[in-house]
Amino acid sequence: MTQTDKHTLAPGEAGLPKWPMALALVVALLLALVPLVVRDAFTLQVLLLAIMFGALGACWNLVGGFLGRISFGHGVFVGVGAYTTLLLLQHLKLTPLLGIPLGGVISAALAWLVGGPTLRLSGHYFAMATIALLQIGLLLMVNWEWAGGAVGLEAPIADAPWMLLFRTKVPYYWIAVGLAFLTFLCTYLLVHSRTGFYWRAINGDEAAARSLGVPADRYKMLAFVMSAGMTGVWGGFFAMYVGFIDPESMFSLTMSVQVVLVTILGGVGTLVGPWLGAALLLPLSEGTRVAWGSSGLGLDLLIFGLAILLVTLFLPGGLVTLRRRRGTT
Repeated sequence: MTQTDKHTLAPGEAGLPKWPMALALVVALLLALVPLVVRDAFTLQVLLLAIMFGALGACWNLVGGFLGRISFGHGVFVGVGAYTTLLLLQHLKLTPLLGIPLGGVISAALAWLVGGPTLRLSGHYFAMATIALLQIGLLLMVNWEWAGGAVGLEAPIADAPWMLLFRTKVPYYWIAVGLAFLTFLCTYLLVHSRTGFYWRAINGDEAAARSLGVPADRYKMLAFVMSAGMTGVWGGFFAMYVGFIDPESMFSLTMSVQVVLVTILGGVGTLVGPWLGAALLLPLSEGTRVAWGSSGLGLDLLIFGLAILLVTLFLPGGLVTLRRRRGTT
């Protein structure tokens, strides 16, 4: 690399620290060892959901955190990935090893298709547009009989690893850990590249970024497409894990909001924030739901909201700011 090339690099591209990736790998390996020690199915499920929502939050964070466009409709990409995977499995007998990546590609293509008009909006207008997209997806799937309509789709029951069909949940847990590591790796490399630098510039002041020659439209679209593609991959995995999907559960505003809240709780615009938020919120949500059951009458959601309120009041930057408050940075 010449001296001129070094001067053209965006901040963060030269001398990218490798220790966060190494640390993420160590954490992933430790998480992968958990099933060898913990046999309780509920504990493993809670851990898997925390890992998945941390990853979904990290995907959303590319748009909502680093680009600064708040989306409440990311559940549509979860649904597209889930339905693509199960439809290909059910009708074409195509292994999810191919169906899951294809679900990500189709989710990315959908984001590219709708991104043109929606990314021109900002603030609550963009948020409302993404909610509308989610509701359109819900209505389409409810009325699409070939895709199961309102009844939904069910994965076959079998023990076929090449079809990602297992009798136990442990293999799905290991797959989730591997996918989570890849998700962190992708987001880390993106955020510390020229692309991530441009996203933050657009978030800070789009007009100023444009005046300095940043192709804002192209990089906004890239963030939306990348975020949607990775979210779609997780949607496909989730469909195989639960074994049954329907429009109400996949194209769910509740799931979209939960992804946003996990990120806000942990720290918007930070790499580890979504993972921290999921590590706190998902065990809290699942634990209270099991403890109170139907008699709780939504008290688990009340605690969920209370946790968000307390963090918003006392840690506006999210849980990740606890480290700074202790003076370690």
